[in-house]
This record gives sequence, structure tokens and C-alpha cells, in this order.
Amino acid sequence: MSSAVSAAPAQILTFHLDQQVFGVDILRVREIRGLAQVTAVPETPPHVLGVLNLRGVVVPVIDLRTRLGMPAVAGTATTVIVVLTVMGTNGRRDFGLVVDAVSDVSHLNPGDVQATPSGITISDRNCVPALATLGERMILLLDIDGMLAADEGVALAA
Repeated sequence: MSSAVSAAPAQILTFHLDQQVFGVDILRVREIRGLAQVTAVPETPPHVLGVLNLRGVVVPVIDLRTRLGMPAVAGTATTVIVVLTVMGTNGRRDFGLVVDAVSDVSHLNPGDVQATPSGITISDRNCVPALATLGERMILLLDIDGMLAADEGVALAA
């Protein structure tokens, strides 16, 4: 069994980007906020929308569509910011991820999760180390620590 499968969370928050369903460990979710105005920070990567003041804490906000190579779209009534706690080399840090819509919290059994098959094209393989199958739904499980490691410098600058 791969480490991605054995480390799969028991419960995940699922959300949509276009027609794809993604999931993150529910224990990493700090809160879900409506789409809010963020303050742009010069010289940041295109997927970094800016920062948000969350009760006195400056939180970098990432456009997850752009980060994953999907086309950016204008926000809608269902667009939200999911604030997650990420474990990086400099300790814990909160990030906001802009997603199209939050779906639900799902319980995963060990048999529901499998490693991402080799031979398929994933630009950043560390982003989606595992997949979950719940009924007819395929959920791409994100490794937020690995995915946002490159953005840790942005968080420190903020």
C-alpha cells in the first residue's frame, strides 16, 4: 500500500472546480467564507490573488483553478474561500483557497482510496497523490502541504 493511500484522511471536505470534485482532510479546514475582496501583493505568482485579514491574521489567498492549471473564471454566488491550515517547513500557516463551490463532508473507508495511477498526466503529481471513489463519484484528494509548499514564501512575505 502506498503512503498516499495509508495517509488518506477519514473524513474530507469536498468541493468543485468546474466539473471535477476535489477533497481535503476535514481536520485541516479552519473555516469557509464567502468570496471577499483581497488585497493584492505585488510580484506574486498569478495564482496568488492577494491576502485577507482574518481576525488579525494575514492569510494568503490562492486561486485554486489557476494553481492547478485550469482557466480562471469570475466568482459566482457559490464561490467561496476555504481557509486551510498547512504544515510547512516554517510550521503551521493558514491559506485561503478559492473554489467554485463546497459540496459536503464525506467519510472515507480504506477501500475507497487508491494511489493516483501512473501514466496519467498530472502537471504536479504531488498535488493529487490519491483518488477516492464514493459510489459513482471520483474525488481527487489534494495534498495541500505539498501543493502549497512553493507558496510558503508568499505567506512569509505577507
